[in-house]
Amino acid sequence: MLIWAALAALFLFSFAAYRLGRQRIAAMGQSARPHSRPGYHGAYVALWTAAPAAVVLFALIAFGGRIEAGLLRQDAPAAVQALSESEAQVFYDDVRVVAHGGTPSQRDYSGDLKPALAAKAAAARHIESQLLVGGLALATLLAGGGFLLAFRRLNVDFRARNRVEGWSGGLLVACSVIAVLTTVGILASLVVESWRFFAQVPPLEFLFGTDWEPQIAMRSDQVAAKGAFGAVPLFVGTFLIMLIAMLVAAPIGLFSAIYLSEYAGPRTRAWVKPLLEVLAGVPTVVYGFFAALTVGPAFRAGFNALGGMLVGGPLDGLGQYLAQVQNQMALVAGAVMGVMLIPFVSSLSDDIINSVPQSLRDGSLAMGATRSETIKNVVLPAALPGIAAALLLAVSRAIGETMIVTMAAGLQAKTTINPLDTVTTVTVQIVTLLTGDQEFDSVKTLSAFGLGLTLFVATLALNIIALRIVQKYREQYD
Repeated sequence: MLIWAALAALFLFSFAAYRLGRQRIAAMGQSARPHSRPGYHGAYVALWTAAPAAVVLFALIAFGGRIEAGLLRQDAPAAVQALSESEAQVFYDDVRVVAHGGTPSQRDYSGDLKPALAAKAAAARHIESQLLVGGLALATLLAGGGFLLAFRRLNVDFRARNRVEGWSGGLLVACSVIAVLTTVGILASLVVESWRFFAQVPPLEFLFGTDWEPQIAMRSDQVAAKGAFGAVPLFVGTFLIMLIAMLVAAPIGLFSAIYLSEYAGPRTRAWVKPLLEVLAGVPTVVYGFFAALTVGPAFRAGFNALGGMLVGGPLDGLGQYLAQVQNQMALVAGAVMGVMLIPFVSSLSDDIINSVPQSLRDGSLAMGATRSETIKNVVLPAALPGIAAALLLAVSRAIGETMIVTMAAGLQAKTTINPLDTVTTVTVQIVTLLTGDQEFDSVKTLSAFGLGLTLFVATLALNIIALRIVQKYREQYD
């Protein structure tokens, strides 16, 4: 809490430094015209005041706990050294709890462990206070030193604008580097853990196997002692739900975009487009509840009623099957996911259609074509590369969806294209495999990274294809 108060004080101090910098250069500017505007001089002083100290405070927030934990583990008492790694971790967690005035866990701290707990708790309080005082002192020194250094450099010839823009450029470069390194880190973690998984399960068996049973038995003489990691049922389930979702989202989203861009008046567009895009802001878990509590029972009731009508007739077998349909099915998940993707397809397609020059429409209408003929023969062909790219991006979004499938399609891995069956997808299995206390040396847990790498490659390929379509078929208009 004290660190956040220090950040607030630093913000106020940097604002005061900004005002002082402006006032100083404004006073100097009465006799000569300064190189940069007063705001740049104030920003330069504020940046040197706030940035170094803020780095120290945020580093203290991010790494202070780890530094404290590392220092606590030094010179461990003999009673603690005799504990296992997990027991020692519990001990040090209790040390930090006691240091903050809390009650330790139910572990029995008898014998030599009790004085060791009290001694380490006192040491934790001492280390925490030293880190806090040292960090605040260093931040104060940097803030004051930065202010004095920058404030003394202000004069009418000082190129404050160039320096401030240099800070801005450095910040943009840092953000870009962080984004790239984040992507590289994600990919590296997937590749390393997937390599461990494929060292135990052959890639061909994983990619082309038809049995998915990741449960590993506790003993070698039990059934399914080695598990089965054929991911074809997951790929089929993912493709089936994605296909159903796109059959819903593609026509509705595209036709909505055509109406909004070509037929709707300004007032109608001003109301309909925001209302349609509200769907994009609904959390996916809400869609999952809607699918599980509303759409699923409605579909089941409809199919059960249809099956009851067919029982006893020529289609008795189909009727008996439909009479047994349950709430969870691929059709429910795909339909609700398609509704979720409608604003995604509609918004992108609308922007792409609006980017087609009006001169093409005017030329077609001047040749005697109707509005519908103009849309079909001129506008849509011109916008087709962008629309195709938008649909491929929607496919990537559908492949990566989890919550709707978990709540509406079930968890059973089946190699089926029947939309009325329960299926599961790659993302759902990743969540299932990594939920709860898992041992990361297990091939069951490592299989989640294999699935993640496969999903990453698939979505990356779709995005690359979408970009290539746009680059190859995009037409430049004057």
